[in-house]
Amino acid sequence: MGEAELLPGSRQLIIHSDFFLYGDAANELLSTQIANDIADHWNEPHAKVQVKKVWYEVWFNITGKWQQYLTPQMVYENTNPRNNYFRVEEFSELDISFVDAIGSNTGYFKLDNLLNNSTTAAHEYGHTLGLVHPYNLDIRGTGTPAIMYPRGTIVDPHFQYDPAAAPASKGGTLNPFYRKVLQKDVDDLRLHKLSFNINNCAVVGEFSSVWHDKHVGV
Repeated sequence: MGEAELLPGSRQLIIHSDFFLYGDAANELLSTQIANDIADHWNEPHAKVQVKKVWYEVWFNITGKWQQYLTPQMVYENTNPRNNYFRVEEFSELDISFVDAIGSNTGYFKLDNLLNNSTTAAHEYGHTLGLVHPYNLDIRGTGTPAIMYPRGTIVDPHFQYDPAAAPASKGGTLNPFYRKVLQKDVDDLRLHKLSFNINNCAVVGEFSSVWHDKHVGV
């Protein structure tokens, strides 16, 4: 989730999103890393969008903060569209990271999904802005996988975990390291359809406001 801001003077459309991390695996360093990863990926294409016949450069202003003393009430009562709340733990009952809904402001990160140059945070951020997984998950011959393709997508060999593996076999699916944000991903946000207020601001996504307890393994 975020708040879009139009700056007509500089022809920029900036999406502001703040990530508040809590949980046993969260810390200040990881919060900064996640924010930087999201910003680096979403700003990489230098995307543009046309709003009311004017072209704007799209930029993502992402911050990350460790909220060691976050409470459920703070999540439930938040009314700031820039705020996103994610629990970070080593264990997830689903064995993956997830958001609570498409276009939401809360979710759960599995720690090892965020390490080793993963694109998980940037992928989940796309979900918070309203993007879904593409329908066709066999994209051989189409080039670089866009950021919203999930794990398990069938790709060209050099985008697999193991380039020598047969497609769809162990090691023969998308290595998330190779996903990139493309202009099309930003197009899919449909920013030109936003209703900007008199301050040239608009909300992207919706409040889910879910507090997550720590998942505990059996």
